[in-house]
Amino acid sequence: MFHVKQSGVLLGVDVGTSGLKALLLAPNGRLLGSATVPYPLEVPRPGWAQQDPEMWWKGCVRAIRQLLAKTRLSPARIAGVGLTGQMHGSVFLGRHGEVLTPALLWCDQRTGAECTAITRLVGGEAALLRHTCNKALTGFTAPKVLWVRRHMPQVDRRTHKLLLPKDFVRFRLTGGFATDVADASGTLLFDVRRRRWSAAVLKALKIPAGWMPDALEGSEITGRVSAAGARATGLLEGTPVVAGGGDQAAGAIGCGVISPGVVSASLGTSGVVFAACPLPRHTPDGRLHVFCSSVTGGWHVMGVMLSAAGSLNWFRHSLGGALLPHPLPRGANAYDLICRAADRIPPGAEGLTFLPYLTGERTPYADPHARGVFFGLSLRHTAAHMARAVLEGVAFGMRDSVELVRGMGVRVAEIRLSGGGARNPIWCRIQAAAYGATGVRLTREEGPALGAAMLAGIGTKVFPGYPQAVRICVHERDRFVPAKALMRDYESGHAAYRGLYPTLKKEFEKRRTL
Repeated sequence: MFHVKQSGVLLGVDVGTSGLKALLLAPNGRLLGSATVPYPLEVPRPGWAQQDPEMWWKGCVRAIRQLLAKTRLSPARIAGVGLTGQMHGSVFLGRHGEVLTPALLWCDQRTGAECTAITRLVGGEAALLRHTCNKALTGFTAPKVLWVRRHMPQVDRRTHKLLLPKDFVRFRLTGGFATDVADASGTLLFDVRRRRWSAAVLKALKIPAGWMPDALEGSEITGRVSAAGARATGLLEGTPVVAGGGDQAAGAIGCGVISPGVVSASLGTSGVVFAACPLPRHTPDGRLHVFCSSVTGGWHVMGVMLSAAGSLNWFRHSLGGALLPHPLPRGANAYDLICRAADRIPPGAEGLTFLPYLTGERTPYADPHARGVFFGLSLRHTAAHMARAVLEGVAFGMRDSVELVRGMGVRVAEIRLSGGGARNPIWCRIQAAAYGATGVRLTREEGPALGAAMLAGIGTKVFPGYPQAVRICVHERDRFVPAKALMRDYESGHAAYRGLYPTLKKEFEKRRTL
């Protein structure tokens, strides 16, 4: 074992969909610096989404080296590394650690037939819920394995290990194969109740148990930076690397959601409602995901919509130009300008409703064929009305998950607002009223990377435990108490929103392009 001289600085690494982020966290909770390396998303066909895992590792190397150079921090001061990243992706490795094919990502929708096959092979939806606490969805990892087996048998034959995105970076960093129980829960191959790989599901799907990495609790040390990892990144050989967590589980740690009562609503490209729960309970229809959490021995429930802030990004680039000055003034934020224009429109956008199903949907409708809709357009409506409808439609989609969480008996005392959708106070007010709960913004937006660093601190004893890490690192910025009049408006608005999908479901199916 290598000896590392440490002073308690923590490194968090987030393998995102659009880029890799690394940050350094001091033991007093102060952020010392961060670096982000962007990379592209491949969409070779409609509904497909993939990336080259080697690109993640190159991004990790660049981000860590940039961060060390910018902060002038000695690598010897880093006590530990925590990893997080996009969930559900599939990295197929050969016997010599070579990547065999691009990784299919969380937002890839090509595996509808495989989801049906999994449910049948495991013995039906009730059996699958019993084994994994979740039903088969196109975003999960298991359907990707069956798709590769069917369409790329040469990859299936050569596979030696199956890894999740952040765990490929771990492999390159340490030379070892490991994951955490929260990220493993999103594979549909994991026994969430028993916190171990499901022998029954692996057998039913004919997936070798030897493909799967060891699954540990989020703050457990999984290995140490290897000589090769040290040469590549500039880190010190022997630096501990903890298990970490999938981006949502680690992000919850970074938002202080470690016990029931506090819920998080994260609006990134996708949108996630996340709530800690004391026991691994699932809804009868499996509409909420039930995963192990990054808190040792804990669980969480999670609702996911696929196009949250991604819907606003689409609007900005497709239709939002009418609301923006040309050229955009230096320092101006296009999204803030769009939100201000939307704020001049009354609640309900004068009868215009937006369904944010631009890439299909997961919660509450597991439907890869659902599509985005503006409903109720008239000559009176402008681009500003459409912007308002997008902000409200995304909030209504997130509310669907909040209502499912409440329906499970999980208390919703306050909702922590995070992600790009929490940067504008106008959208925060809309969210709080749509959810019917006080929204809280925090002083930091680092989310998953911060949570990964905090997990590294817990695992290396820089922080005594989860509550102490939250007390040191997580601080409130402001609150959004929902106005009663706006809550009433959104009661009727949400009811109208909910009525549209059942009406359009058959039309979505007819027009499917996958």
